[in-house]
Amino acid sequence: MTTAELKAALKGAMRGEVSDDAAVLTAASRDTSLFERMPELVVYPEDADDVGAVVKTISALRQAQGERADLSVTARSAGTDMSGGPLTTGVVVSFTKHMNTMGEVERSEDTEAERGMAGFAVTEPGVYYRDFEKATLEKGLILPSYPASRELAAMGGIVSNDAGGERTLKYGKTEKYVEELDVVLSDGSQALFKALTPSELEEKKKLQTLEGTIYREMDALLAENAALIEEHRPKVSKNSAGYALWSISTGGGPASGGRERTFNLAKLICGSQGTLALWTRAKLALVAPKGHRAMLVIFLYDLTILPEIVKRVLPQNPESFESFDDHTFTLAVKFMPQMLSQMGFVKAAKLGIDFIPEIELVATGGVPKLLLMAEFAEDTIEAADAKACMARGALANLNLKMKIEKNEKESEKYWIVRRESFNLLRKNLHGLHTAPFIDDFVVPPSCYPEFLPKLNALLDEYASHFIYTIAGHIGNGNFHIIPLMDLSKEENRQVILDLAPKVYELVIKEGGTTTGEHNDGIIRTPYLPMLFGSEMVALFEKTKNIFDPLNIFNPGKKVSLPGQGGTFADIKRDMIREKI
Repeated sequence: MTTAELKAALKGAMRGEVSDDAAVLTAASRDTSLFERMPELVVYPEDADDVGAVVKTISALRQAQGERADLSVTARSAGTDMSGGPLTTGVVVSFTKHMNTMGEVERSEDTEAERGMAGFAVTEPGVYYRDFEKATLEKGLILPSYPASRELAAMGGIVSNDAGGERTLKYGKTEKYVEELDVVLSDGSQALFKALTPSELEEKKKLQTLEGTIYREMDALLAENAALIEEHRPKVSKNSAGYALWSISTGGGPASGGRERTFNLAKLICGSQGTLALWTRAKLALVAPKGHRAMLVIFLYDLTILPEIVKRVLPQNPESFESFDDHTFTLAVKFMPQMLSQMGFVKAAKLGIDFIPEIELVATGGVPKLLLMAEFAEDTIEAADAKACMARGALANLNLKMKIEKNEKESEKYWIVRRESFNLLRKNLHGLHTAPFIDDFVVPPSCYPEFLPKLNALLDEYASHFIYTIAGHIGNGNFHIIPLMDLSKEENRQVILDLAPKVYELVIKEGGTTTGEHNDGIIRTPYLPMLFGSEMVALFEKTKNIFDPLNIFNPGKKVSLPGQGGTFADIKRDMIREKI
């Protein structure tokens, strides 16, 4: 089947548009990762029925004798993914053009307060988070798992990647907030995934449809492999690697506090990067954010006491506990004029004045190894300040340089450096390209004294190949390292394949995971056997086969199948070179 014939078949099946325009395909060939894959077509469904029609058409063509076996469907929303998740040589289903409607946003009944939830919102995948948040804030509510790309990202990727960010320490990741998902399955049929009681699950298992098959076989898979799955449940607080088989069935048993067992496949679809089903509507729980914040800033010169600092600060329940390293601090000072020039004069002047104490501190004490930012959110500024003071008091005998910023205006300068330093570096070092390949691992905070020096020593071995900064969610061990590299050089591209397994070996040895927020995609799928082992990877493959036996949905992500992607060869083949 030619592309023209495929385009005609899809146009005849759906009401939305189908495009093979060169500019459209080029735009869909990139996200914010290292990679480029040119899709065959981009479709713009108007609703869930259109999505179903696209999938049903592709499924029928795949099963027809003599038709192409490479046809596939990959979902895309804003394209801010850093792992290559929405990149494909098949058909892109783009949601932001039409399926971008916010549904109701409501305060919850009192029963929701028991779970810490204050309300819920309904959304389509093409809604940008900035618009989603605007709607929820009108009711005094927020989805607290928003990523750093909150101004650019859309809800499709936030759910499909199981996004997290600076508030995840207190509130958890997106999976916690996913209540229901309307999905299109791999045969084009539609289903609603939500929490089911045992009796409701049994009724679902009686269905003589793909949905019924999924419930029957997934329930059996979980029951038969319960011990293996629990053994491989990530031991850190954040994980986006693999399929979250440990999250489907919850409650029941002595540890559940009397809660009945529930079975919710929406928890599995969240974080699956569109490899099991395509979601078309989500019901997400929300929280009521606190109105005031105070920040404890810690200038750390001795990494050996970092675990003790984390141990003492966390009981004070910070909303976020962030960090940036000496590389970041030095570069922020170096490029301060450029950073200030991007702001208005008044704001820039204030920021420059605000940083005078830090410049004086560096002049007298040197650049700290890490700058730590513990932010406390409460209903009043007095309560937030009291929490920050309690945290400072808990650290009093550690001989640390600390200060408290008593409101968000005073702490803004630290957030600017934390959030903008890498963008600043990228804009001022021309000819270098962002290379997110070790950008999102998680380790237990207790390992910091041994792990961080080993990590820095390893990165220093490759210092001639890139410039980098380290920023992290220090409270839960999630670090972001995104080197800047000249990817036109073969030796630099080879560094990516040489260095990543060495970093992940360190991470896994400490009981960590390869990705806490950014997911597997092209860049990390090949490392799943290294992280989980062959038995668990086999369960991931079975899960994929249960949902998608023809491997129609986003092949080569999460599961590596022969000839279908998900290998180190795919990383090397699709890595951007002279095209940057």
